[in-house]
Amino acid sequence: MSGTERQDAVTARYGEEAARAVAEGPWNDVIAALLAHRTVRAFRPDPLPEGTLETLVAAAQSAASSSNLQTWSVVAVEDPATRKRLSGIAGGQRHVAEAPLVLVWLADLSRLDALGRDRGKPTDGLDYLEMLMVGVVDAALAAQNAAVALESLGLGTVYIGALRNDPEAVAALLGLPPNVLAVFGLCVGHPDPARPAAVKPRLPQGVVLHRGRYDPALADGAVAAYDAAMRDFQAGQGMPQVGWSDAALDRVRGPGSLSGRDRLREILERRGFGLK
Repeated sequence: MSGTERQDAVTARYGEEAARAVAEGPWNDVIAALLAHRTVRAFRPDPLPEGTLETLVAAAQSAASSSNLQTWSVVAVEDPATRKRLSGIAGGQRHVAEAPLVLVWLADLSRLDALGRDRGKPTDGLDYLEMLMVGVVDAALAAQNAAVALESLGLGTVYIGALRNDPEAVAALLGLPPNVLAVFGLCVGHPDPARPAAVKPRLPQGVVLHRGRYDPALADGAVAAYDAAMRDFQAGQGMPQVGWSDAALDRVRGPGSLSGRDRLREILERRGFGLK
C-alpha cells in the first residue's frame, strides 16, 4: 500500500486531522484490511465458494479462548425460510433474509455441563455469571476472527445483535439446549456493488485511548466534531442525519429502548443459566 493509500485509509476512519498520528506508526496489509472494515447490509444472492464455511470456522477456532474452555459454538443458517424467520426476530432486517449465510454465534456452556454428567464430575462453576461472560467473550473473539477472514476473501459482513430481542424464539428455531445463548448473528455474503457501503467514522482515539489512568475529561469537545463527521457519513449513505450522540443516548434512554432485551436476565434464568 502506498503512502497515499495508507493516509486515505486512516482518514476514512478518523478524519484528516486525527489521521496524521496513526499514519506515522507501523503499518502492514493486515492493519490496512482491519481499517478498511465496513458494515455491509446489501448482498448479492450468489452462494459462497465451496469450503468457505469450514475455512472461516478454522479461523474462528484459532482465536484466543479463556482457559481453553472453548465455550462457544456457531449455527450456520443457509435455509432461506429459517433466515426469513431470523429476520423477523431481528425486527425485520432485510439483510438477514437476503444474505446467503447467517452465522449465529453462541455462548455454549452445555458442552461442559454434558461432559460433567458423562464423567460424573461436578460442574457447579457453570452456575456463575463469570462463566456466561467467558462464553460471550469467547464467542465474540471467535466471530471477529471469522469476520476478518471473510473480509480478506472479499466477502462482506454485518453483526446482528437484534437476535437478543427474543433469545427464546432463536433457541426454539435453532434447537438450542439449555445453557446456550445466541449472542449475535453475522450475515455473510458478496457485497452488492450497486449498493456500496462506506467506512464508518469512529470516535477519535483521544476519546477512547487512556494512558496509564482513566481520564473522563478526554471526551470534552471531541464528541461535537465526531457528531459532524457522522452526519456527513449518514448523508453519504442516504441515512437520517442524526449524528452519533443523540442516537447513542436514545438507544440507552431506558428499558423501552432495549427492544425487549430488558428481559434478558429472566430469559437467561429460564434458559438454565445460574447467574450467581
